[in-house]
Amino acid sequence: MLLLLAEYLQQFYKGFAVFQYLSLRGILGVLTALSLALWLGPWMIRTLQIRQIGQAVRNDGPQSHLSKSGTPTMGGALILSAIGISTLLWADLSNRYVWVVLIVTLLFGAIGWVDDYRKVIEKNSRGLPSRWKYFWQSVFGLGAAIFLYMTAPTSVETTLILPMLKDVTIPLGIGFVVLTYFVIVGSSNAVNLTDGLDGLAIMPTVMVGGALGIFCYLSGNVKFAEYLLIPYVPGAGELIVFCGALIGAGLGFLWFNTYPAQVFMGDVGALALGAALGTIAVIVRQEIVLFIMGGVFVMETLSVVIQVASFKLTGKRVFRMAPIHHHFELKGWPEPRVIVRFWIITVILVLIGLATLKLR
Repeated sequence: MLLLLAEYLQQFYKGFAVFQYLSLRGILGVLTALSLALWLGPWMIRTLQIRQIGQAVRNDGPQSHLSKSGTPTMGGALILSAIGISTLLWADLSNRYVWVVLIVTLLFGAIGWVDDYRKVIEKNSRGLPSRWKYFWQSVFGLGAAIFLYMTAPTSVETTLILPMLKDVTIPLGIGFVVLTYFVIVGSSNAVNLTDGLDGLAIMPTVMVGGALGIFCYLSGNVKFAEYLLIPYVPGAGELIVFCGALIGAGLGFLWFNTYPAQVFMGDVGALALGAALGTIAVIVRQEIVLFIMGGVFVMETLSVVIQVASFKLTGKRVFRMAPIHHHFELKGWPEPRVIVRFWIITVILVLIGLATLKLR
């Protein structure tokens, strides 16, 4: 929106041409979303408190969590609002990738909103039934996958890239739709499972989102892409604005979500942010790198799968409680220790993911 204004004003003053630079608009995306989140945060928290939109806490979980009961939830709406406004202000709105990622994010956020609304407002402990939640995730995930497949201008955009193997690529054909579906839906649920402690999910999301922003910038530049032997995806660079907005909104939310949290993200935020990361990774053809950088999300998901499978097959639990962050809490780790150590693991994994740019 403001990019169009800057283009118009260029005819009067050439200095407005500076807004054509992706790097500047990416930074402005961060600062705008951060400012919005910090500005709107206190008002949103008060509103949630007045309307008694508070978190329900399981009695069978760590006892330290009982004090969290009643803490405002559905704070993910703050994140999505800041991301949406910042992206619309600074991104090139003629870019199809910007709209794909933004729409997927908001649609998955809508699923989470319905789930949170039923749990918190209607006092329905089941929320949105799992089958319906998964149905709508599948509809939106498949919709995005089919759109990206049908509008891909080159075969490169539907090819699986193996990091560190510069001469090995796998043409996916229609299999691209299947892979994209699993990446988007899987990453959405993985972030949702991770969102169980104060700040645990949002900071890894910010770090992974920032790293994906670097991939977007490089993939959208033909010279950088050729030099680094990564797929050149015309237009992908514009997603750095969205990634910047995600970083700013995430940090702004963390201001209120850090231990002890004043507000929780809820499914409205977790499902949306996970889907956003998955969609961006698909666009820049870095699904495997997302798997590496989002190792904490993968670990949390696998812990649930292993726990459920073990209990059904043997009647025994592998972990004291799943997802695995609760296992460490029940072993005696204070909540801040679990959170910070998972953040440190994410820093290491993100650096490994970025290192794949040169290890080819």
